[in-house]
Amino acid sequence: MHQLPPQPAGRQRRHLLAVVLGFAWGLLCVGPSAIAAEKTARHTVVIQGAKFEPKTIGVKRGDTIVWVNKDPYPHTVTAPGVFDSHSIVAGGSWRYIAHKTGEFPYVCTLHPNMKGVLKVE
Repeated sequence: MHQLPPQPAGRQRRHLLAVVLGFAWGLLCVGPSAIAAEKTARHTVVIQGAKFEPKTIGVKRGDTIVWVNKDPYPHTVTAPGVFDSHSIVAGGSWRYIAHKTGEFPYVCTLHPNMKGVLKVE
């Protein structure tokens, strides 16, 4: 086994400090965004045949939900006092980030028979 020659104590400390600072800098630059990316998810609800699919969706706080309108006419995603997509055109989509925990029933205000539930943990 090959051994490195001994280094003066001051040089060893500077090297160790450089390694520690480099590691800390890496955590500051990439760590928080990588951690946030792991904790959040993206979910899709398809609007088709005048229905929300899935009708009930469970997500975690901070997750993004995207409603995609595959019908040939507009729809809304409206939970009064919580969120309102307004009109989502045919072929369009709307996204919502779930900041508040709870169970939120929603409807299409243009077609009130269309109902769904967003459950946020």
